[in-house]
Amino acid sequence: MTGIVSQEAVDSRAAMPDFARARVLVVGDVMLDRYWFGDVDRISPEAPVPVVKVVRSEERPGGAANVARNAAALGAQTELLAVVGDDEAGTSLQQLVDGAGVVSSLRRDKTISTTVKLRVLSRQQQLLRIDFENVPSREVLAEKMAGFLARLSTVDVVVLSDYGKGALADVATMIAAARAAGKPVLVDPKGDDYTPYRGATVLTPNRAELRQVVGRWIDEHDLEQRAQALRVRLELDALLLTRSEEGMTLFTAAGVMHETARAREVYDVSGAGDTVIATLSSALASGCALGQAMHVANVAAGIVVGKLGTAVVHREELRLSLLQD
Repeated sequence: MTGIVSQEAVDSRAAMPDFARARVLVVGDVMLDRYWFGDVDRISPEAPVPVVKVVRSEERPGGAANVARNAAALGAQTELLAVVGDDEAGTSLQQLVDGAGVVSSLRRDKTISTTVKLRVLSRQQQLLRIDFENVPSREVLAEKMAGFLARLSTVDVVVLSDYGKGALADVATMIAAARAAGKPVLVDPKGDDYTPYRGATVLTPNRAELRQVVGRWIDEHDLEQRAQALRVRLELDALLLTRSEEGMTLFTAAGVMHETARAREVYDVSGAGDTVIATLSSALASGCALGQAMHVANVAAGIVVGKLGTAVVHREELRLSLLQD
């Protein structure tokens, strides 16, 4: 994919990809996002904290599961390979991803609990988040690797969604295997060392994540120098930096492309990175050039940040937004 930022990609920016052609494999850390919604009308007599009277609750797939359901919502043929605990949360997550049209293979690990992020909200504002998480066992990860290798011949693109929970302990092996099979690999990275992602097709860090690796930049020229140096050092075809209200910037051997943010109103940026990599990978798998795929992903990001919590962009609302853009 190196050097595919072309005039053709720019001219076809408004085109809606044929997502039904796309076969996407998503692998990584999955979690169950739980939301408790309530009202606050008093402070606790036990401590200076608000008392939330919970009136309703919701559950949504999070992490790599949210990436998968975003791809499926666009119409891509989506598979999800991940590890969960042998518990109630794992069962709930299985039901949610199956209901979203994702073909899932969630390996049950009896030694861990499913990762759960519990958010308490009042009047559309998050008051508290509580995390429950464990690292999967090596035995279950080995089973997952076997499943990964078996699926490579049946997909067009691989997405590795790293939330630092241990499901991608063998990420370097996965990238090497996928590239050897001729499959583009897109990675949503985590941590301050990107060495394990060497050889990936595209990395999609946000600003805070990239700063952890390359340090703070003083201006756009400095950013370009640092980003391009990292891309070359890691042997990446491209690095896509998501920049929240500043849009996103694509760094390739052919140069730099920038997309301004499309959000009209921003309610919640949680999960926006999931939408970006899901849309980008689905567009690439449907035959789009990288420049066009980036534009489509940017438009999708502008839609999803207007929704509360981890959410998806559906094919029809994306089509309308592309027409209006």
